[in-house]
Amino acid sequence: MPLKPSKQLETFANPNPERDYNIHIECPEFTCLCPKTGQPDFAEITLDYAPDATCIELKSLKQYLWTFRDEGHFHEQVTNMIADDMIAALSPRRLKLTAEFNVRGGIYTTVVVEYPDGE
Repeated sequence: MPLKPSKQLETFANPNPERDYNIHIECPEFTCLCPKTGQPDFAEITLDYAPDATCIELKSLKQYLWTFRDEGHFHEQVTNMIADDMIAALSPRRLKLTAEFNVRGGIYTTVVVEYPDGE
């Protein structure tokens, strides 16, 4: 059965909620569209978070990120949208989402969101 894009982020119970540890996830094939030109934007999304009660299920994360492929978003907007959705789904102890966008017009863009803010 082929996978399909889905905005539903699934979680599972943290197997070690008593321990403070970090989960590092790299998604090197993120794509969305430039809202001005409609051309594709490519980025590597890196997620680091300390889970509390739940962890993200990776297949659902893959399907979730896939939903942006045909959507037009500014880099800052899409990075914050992903971070907001991850925070809502996980309620993590802390989270850092980094989006490193490939060159567009000779400029590379990196957007970083941290939760709680500024940590």
